[in-house]
Amino acid sequence: MKNEVDYFLTQEKDMSISIVKLGSPRAADEGVRIGTVRRPPRGVPKAEFGTRDYYDVWLPNLSPSAELLAEAKAAASEVEWNRFARKFREEMNSSEASKVLDLLAVLSTTTHFSVGCYCEDEARCHRGILRQLLSERGASIR
Repeated sequence: MKNEVDYFLTQEKDMSISIVKLGSPRAADEGVRIGTVRRPPRGVPKAEFGTRDYYDVWLPNLSPSAELLAEAKAAASEVEWNRFARKFREEMNSSEASKVLDLLAVLSTTTHFSVGCYCEDEARCHRGILRQLLSERGASIR
């Protein structure tokens, strides 16, 4: 499998992944928006997730587990945040999510799409770690 992934990642990269805050206005060429969140947006009917710029497809297996999410929300210091980040990376690299990340990295070379979360600050959000994980897999990222 690694050789096939390497082959696709060495091809022309006109397409890319955008890393976004869910609920923010979409870019014109953003493509399908993937919600990498544990829970759907509160108070928003399911039929309106896409039209309200949340997400078109929900992919919660790229969000932290419930236990890790609680840890991230409670992280008050840089040391606590870094501990969460290390655990989240381990969770993503040692589970089925790793295969999903490989798939998204390959797809980023053939189509525009975005992945996102609700957090205001990407530096203190799992989507920043997803950006790193995708980049490490050779994804084309805006």
